[in-house]
Amino acid sequence: MRVPVVHLITDRRLDPDPAARAAEVLRSLPAGCVAVHLREKDLGGAALLALARPLVEVCHRAGQRCLVNERIDVALAAGADGAHLPSTGVSPEDARRLLGPAALIGVSCHSAASVRRALAGGASFATFGPVYDTPSKRAYGPPVGLAALEEAARLGLPLVALGGIEPARVAEVRRAGAHGVGAIRAWLAGDDPAAVVRALLAGLS
Repeated sequence: MRVPVVHLITDRRLDPDPAARAAEVLRSLPAGCVAVHLREKDLGGAALLALARPLVEVCHRAGQRCLVNERIDVALAAGADGAHLPSTGVSPEDARRLLGPAALIGVSCHSAASVRRALAGGASFATFGPVYDTPSKRAYGPPVGLAALEEAARLGLPLVALGGIEPARVAEVRRAGAHGVGAIRAWLAGDDPAAVVRALLAGLS
């Protein structure tokens, strides 16, 4: 399965209805270009599944992909296209064994070494960052920067640049070797999220 170039990550503190937001944003976009990640770490399985099922339906109706972060059981139950895993979580190999050979399996990475492990484990892609300063990641240290992204991209695993990504920055992360970009605040906090996503896609073309 081809790795989408724009990855939109949910945060119900910014928007409590990810399926409605996705329906608004995904309308009329080229099929296969977007993956929506359901990432709500504080929710239990039943509550997460209640969000996942309508989100998967919206994504599939629009010809896009939907991934569930960390919870492989919820991804299976909801009929998602795959899962996104923490770097210290279930291995990509084990996740693929459960989700099937066609599943999209992503891993959160913050260094070339973690990208190398994800590649060796059979991941489809990795998110990499935070590339730029972003409020949600300040507690974990400084941004990794473009040079680290460029180094990690040379390993050959498709990398999705994450952290402080805005349309104006897409061209430079692309030049650094990113396959695509990820966004949280950019698509959840603005007045015209569909326009933001179209601008991200335009920067990647």
